Amino acid sequence: MHSGKLRQMGKLVYANKWFFLAALICTVITVVIDFITPIILAETMDYYLQDKPSRMPAFINQWIDALGGREFMARNLWIVGLALVGINLLSGVFSFTKSRCQAIAGENVSLTLRERLYSHIQRLPFAYHVKAETGDMIQRCTSDVETVRRFLSMQMMAIVNALMMIAFALVYLFNEHVTLALISMVMVPALFLFAYLFFKWVIKNFKLSDEAEGKMSAVLQENLTGVRVVRAFGQQEYEVEKFEKVSADYRKKSFKLCNLLAVYWSTSDALSMIQSMITLLACVFFAIRGEISIGTMIIFTSYIWKLLWPIRQLGRILSDAGKSSVAMGRIEEILCQPTEPAEPGALKPSLKGDIVFDRVTFRYDEGRDVLKDMSFTIPAGKTVAILGATGSGKSSLVHLIQRLFEPQEGEIRIGDTPINQIDRYYLRSRVGLVLQEPFLYSRTLKENVGVALRNPTDEAIDQAVTDAAAKEFILESDKGYETLVGERGVTLSGGQKQRIAIARTLMKENDILIFDDSLSAVDTETDAQIRAALKKRSRDTTTIIISHRIVTLSQADLILVLEDGRITQQGTHEELIHAGGLYSRIFNIQSALEEEFKEEKSSHAAI
Repeated sequence: MHSGKLRQMGKLVYANKWFFLAALICTVITVVIDFITPIILAETMDYYLQDKPSRMPAFINQWIDALGGREFMARNLWIVGLALVGINLLSGVFSFTKSRCQAIAGENVSLTLRERLYSHIQRLPFAYHVKAETGDMIQRCTSDVETVRRFLSMQMMAIVNALMMIAFALVYLFNEHVTLALISMVMVPALFLFAYLFFKWVIKNFKLSDEAEGKMSAVLQENLTGVRVVRAFGQQEYEVEKFEKVSADYRKKSFKLCNLLAVYWSTSDALSMIQSMITLLACVFFAIRGEISIGTMIIFTSYIWKLLWPIRQLGRILSDAGKSSVAMGRIEEILCQPTEPAEPGALKPSLKGDIVFDRVTFRYDEGRDVLKDMSFTIPAGKTVAILGATGSGKSSLVHLIQRLFEPQEGEIRIGDTPINQIDRYYLRSRVGLVLQEPFLYSRTLKENVGVALRNPTDEAIDQAVTDAAAKEFILESDKGYETLVGERGVTLSGGQKQRIAIARTLMKENDILIFDDSLSAVDTETDAQIRAALKKRSRDTTTIIISHRIVTLSQADLILVLEDGRITQQGTHEELIHAGGLYSRIFNIQSALEEEFKEEKSSHAAI
């Protein structure tokens, strides 16, 4: 594993060191007990029944002599049986304790990783979320975390268990009979080599499988999120085909992993059976020649599996270690992303001053500038409207005010304070932003409106929905304020979602209020009603309205016309309609359409 991944896993283990230490102690005890059973059987066959030399330590033989010696034990073999039952019951107790400690430690690791990931994601810059695939991030926070948990809680102790069993078996076998021990290890190098090759294959293919699962999750998440668009354009078949394609790719890569496992287990089983047969035949040969006893034969035929089984398991353990390494790497990719930097000396000034853009230039990536050498002033407490074509930089402009992005050149000030010296979380808490496509939670209407505050009052919620012209349709809903909103507000119309989002923003105190084309889905009458309520509600709040609707822009104190990242015009409605340019052209087009609509309406009424 990469040193960074090892370091992260080491921290997770250290945080649960007492549980892992208890599991380690229990693992050692169970391995020791597991090796004692064949020795007791061999001792019974050779010493008690055949009068051959004892294998037991002197202090155990002293206890046996105190009971009556070898003859007594030969007449009372039930004592041996009782001893075997007792030590295996003890092994069961320690196995249970080990499993419990591993489970607790594993769940703690999983909890820590999930919380660390979620907390880190919350602090990542907005620019990261713009480019990241949601489905892939979900997969890293769930499936990859589970892979790491499974390795640390299960396979780490399995490594200790396997290494101890190999070491104990080798020491005891060579102590019993060197030649027979060497014969019993003929296939061991082949098993080790095969386990290593399997480890290399699994790492490569698991990474491909994990990435394919992430792509499948991303496609599924996109489809479920955009279900209304899919239905509107009749793209169900296309979406099914797209999902089938990524699903088939995931199946193909997962199936390759399964094939690798099948090849490994079948081949390692064959090698192990061949080795067992070689050992058994060698034991029979040496026993016939009188070079080994029946007890030694029992030990070799028992211990050879205690040697081969953990070697076979090493392949699976190494493959799980490889999977865990890949999963931890994918988790680390998120955790290594730089978060928004801490601002210990950041200011929290009043935001009631003028908003000044001073020669601001901004770009998302190296290349085309989105905003170009832009300078203008938004007077404090006034309503400023922004008009511009799609892609002219309107949304980018207001995102800079919230410090969701930082300009590459120039300076933005609120009052006399540069915006980059203002605490970004304080700034965002005082700047309300309502988007054109607002996000609503799958909760009740009341909970969606009150989500900006921890304990909102019913009176505050009622006032906010009234000012947002949302009260009427809420009261007409089946359960009023307790009506459940579908995921992302899918059960509401576009205008209803926008009004709920406006009400939600009005729940907190705002020094600056931004409407990013968020009145586009409401009718003209409702638009006017909302603007009148906002003007009455917050006379000293600086309001910025982005819209393509001239009637919405016309009441603003100042209108900015944005074209290709530059301010080409600014002034009042009356000034701009007589000045020519983009604003005047759009005004004439919308006025003509409105007149045409009125004429058609009058003619239909006359008929």
